[in-house]
Amino acid sequence: GGDPFQVAMKKGASGYAVCGGCHQGNGMGIPGQFPPLAGSDWVLGGTERLIRVVQHGLTGPINVSGANYNTPGGMQGFGAAMSAGDLANVLTYIRNSWGNEGTMITKEMVEAVRAAEPSRSSQWTAPELEPFAKADVPGEIPAGPGATAQ
Repeated sequence: GGDPFQVAMKKGASGYAVCGGCHQGNGMGIPGQFPPLAGSDWVLGGTERLIRVVQHGLTGPINVSGANYNTPGGMQGFGAAMSAGDLANVLTYIRNSWGNEGTMITKEMVEAVRAAEPSRSSQWTAPELEPFAKADVPGEIPAGPGATAQ
């Protein structure tokens, strides 16, 4: 029970441990190596692009909040290792930590992206993701900023 947004934030905080090694506990990343999540246009932009990044990974040059990054080997995808619910909770957490404010990402939204890319195993590149930069996966937002559920 409890407020679905608060539950997601609590669970997402513990799930973030796998992200914090690179992106740091404060979400600031490491300059020139790992991009920040705090204030990131990738985190606060379209939910579809963000889900695809964490589901499948990202490689090659990327510009985050005006700074360029090209991490050797890129970022691995976590979709195979995390359930849709766990992934949704982590994304809700990063969209609402360190001064960020964004709508919840739900398990159903992650499942929709997985269904759209059932066979993909390779990392994305920034140009491939450009069409999704402002796209939000449709679905009810149960609580928190921009909630649609009544």
